[in-house]
Order: sequence, then structure tokens, then C-alpha cells
Amino acid sequence: MSRGLLSRLNGSEPISDTPTSIVEHLRVLLNARQGSSNTVPEYGMIDLSGVVHSLPDSMRVLRRSIEQTIAQHEPRLRDIRVRELPRVDPLVLSFEIFARLRADARSVIRFRTQVDAGGRANVEEH
Repeated sequence: MSRGLLSRLNGSEPISDTPTSIVEHLRVLLNARQGSSNTVPEYGMIDLSGVVHSLPDSMRVLRRSIEQTIAQHEPRLRDIRVRELPRVDPLVLSFEIFARLRADARSVIRFRTQVDAGGRANVEEH
């Protein structure tokens, strides 16, 4: 059963450091757009419409935005690195995310995210 972000943050449910819990939050985070939250205006990703139209030059901007967004809004992760993966579908951008759990610096976890032409991000543990 998926727990809402607000219920986890307000203390009614414990925040889990499991990869599944982190993936759930990354899906929400990477699909949110900056400015869409009244309480945390910088929460989420930059507007991807301009980025998608200026490929391949904008891949570096998108990669950095993913790294910075996760570093700023996912406190359970540290040492976040994002690398571009080869494009199989010209309408889908793929990235691999490497990070360490803040609670256990020896644990390296990997995620894969794909961003479609509409800016929708899918995140899965890798």
C-alpha cells in the first residue's frame, strides 16, 4: 500500500529507508514541477518543455537538474550521481541514478528513470 508524502512527513507514518519507499518519493519528486507547490515552490523538476526541444545539448542541464532536485528534496540519499543512458527510443530520455543511503554510507543503490516526451518520469530500482 502506497503512503502519501504528507502522511510520512507529518509523522503519522514512519519514513522508511527502503529502496521501495525512496522510489515512491522519487516518482513524485521527478514528476512535480517547480512552482506547483505553494508551500515549497522549489520542490520538483524544472519545466522540461524547453529542455526536450533543445536536445541533445540540454541533456547536461536535465542530468544536473535531476541530481540537484534529488539532493535537495530526498534527505535519505547522499552522493547522488546521474548519468545518461544510450537512447533506444528517440522520444524517451533514460538516466541511471547512483546514490548512497545516508543511514548506511556503504550501501550504494541504483535507480533507472525514463523521461518521456511529455515530461513524465518513470523511476524504478535497478
